[in-house]
Formats: sequence, C-alpha cells, structure tokens
Amino acid sequence: MRALAWLVRALVFFALFAFALNNQEPVDVNWFFGFKWHAPLVIVVLAAFAAGCAIGVLAMVPSWWRQRRVARLAAPTSTAQTSTAPSTQVPSSFGAEAALPPREGL
Repeated sequence: MRALAWLVRALVFFALFAFALNNQEPVDVNWFFGFKWHAPLVIVVLAAFAAGCAIGVLAMVPSWWRQRRVARLAAPTSTAQTSTAPSTQVPSSFGAEAALPPREGL
C-alpha cells in the first residue's frame, strides 16, 4: 500500500513537472494603473495557487479561533484540583468503550 501511495505521488510530481516544462513562455499580467508583470506562465500559475491557498487559510482563521475558545471553555479548569479530590462517581463497566464509535459490519 505504501508503494502504491509513493507511485501516485511520483506520478503527480512528474505530471506537474511536465506542465512546468511545457509552459515556460513569458506572459504579461496586467494589473491596475498600467502596472505589468512579465514572468513565465508556470510562475504566474504557481503564484495564483499560492495566493489562493493563503486566502483560504486566512478565511479559516476566525473559525479556528472560535473553536479553540469553545474547546478551552469546555476543558476542565485545573487538573490539580480534580486529581486530589475523591471520586464520587460509580465505576462503569462501559468505561472507554462508550467513547468509541459503534463497530458496524464486523
């Protein structure tokens, strides 16, 4: 299975490498106010991909912060207080198995 994963990765790499070799012609990117950027097409495509990834990550940051805040509020406040206090809960025979998803089809 690992060999198959590496084979797929190698095929993707060589496909992208061939794309880069076939698109070395210079292009002009016309920006606002008459500004032009003259670069090979593969660099323009790579820059557009990187900009899209950066914008996507920045768009997800507020959601990540909100989820971290909710998780921090849901977490116990101090582990020292809970470890020294005597336990009043009745031990369950279901323990860790209750947290696992059901094993359907096995």
